Amino acid sequence: MPEVSKQSISEFFRKYLRVLKLARRPTKDEFFKISAVAAAGIAVIGVFGFIIYLVFHYLLP
Repeated sequence: MPEVSKQSISEFFRKYLRVLKLARRPTKDEFFKISAVAAAGIAVIGVFGFIIYLVFHYLLP
């Protein structure tokens, strides 16, 4: 198990803060595109799950 020291914790937070400084809020357009892609992915997984359900329920009794 790695040793936890004050220096290692300090280094972790320094790296974390550096990433936060580089991050920015997405524009409205970016947000809507990301949301649409996520919704499409959820829908595709749902359709696959429903097809698998139908196969097991009706075709493989």
